Amino acid sequence: MIKRILTAAVLVPVVVALVWFAPMLTIASVTCIVALLALHEFLAIAKKNGVIVFTAVPMIATVLVFAAALPGVPLLLMRAVLMLAFSVMLTQAAVVRPLSRILLDTAASGFGIVYVSLALATLPLIAQQENGRALLLFLLLVVWAGDIAALFTGRAVGGPKLWRRISPNKTWSGTIGSVLGSVGIAIAAALGGAHYAAHATTVNPLPEPLWYWIVLAGILNFAAQLGDLLESAIKRGAGVKDSGTLLPGHGGILDRIDALLLAAPVLWAVLLLQQYLW
Repeated sequence: MIKRILTAAVLVPVVVALVWFAPMLTIASVTCIVALLALHEFLAIAKKNGVIVFTAVPMIATVLVFAAALPGVPLLLMRAVLMLAFSVMLTQAAVVRPLSRILLDTAASGFGIVYVSLALATLPLIAQQENGRALLLFLLLVVWAGDIAALFTGRAVGGPKLWRRISPNKTWSGTIGSVLGSVGIAIAAALGGAHYAAHATTVNPLPEPLWYWIVLAGILNFAAQLGDLLESAIKRGAGVKDSGTLLPGHGGILDRIDALLLAAPVLWAVLLLQQYLW
């Protein structure tokens, strides 16, 4: 627990400063590095399941996906990168691997690109939107608060297990605590943004009404908790406890971003839907 707290105490301020102050290229580059590390861990887990993974193509595709997420680059390029990556892996498998392995190996490696790289590439895309840095920080705060609240509520209250087969330590009390934690930080962020705008005579970075942020926090919390469970299912299926050992007390990079892998694309989808409808 002490290692977990110390690691978080170092990383959280760094991430917040990066989101709020760093140039967009820096945000995209740092996120790309995180994606590469997480993808490496994912491919290692896939190997535990007997998959002969591709390595070079997913890594190169990840870099190109993040290049396509930079300002001014058409998003259609991202689709082209994904299609090209799948085509290259299929061709390589057809040439050098048994026919019985073509679908399995290509699908597992390609899923890593979509599950990790494409999901995290939505972070710089979110940051580029109007009030994007505030939205990105809101996403992180909601996910972090939900994770912390789930940990302490689950330990303090205990009770029935949420999904014993997938994650035996998670409880319904922790799930409810997570929702309350995310909603609570969303309310604080929305009220704080309004207070800041009123006293600093500047634009409110979170201008929508309070109910909007409460509902959005609930949606993002659901996505984050499901993302956490899905990563647990992947690890448990491979007989792996942690995705890595890079972060003391937290396991691997994939263990720390599992909630974002679903929550970030959900926020991106909400923003796109909002632009379409409003």
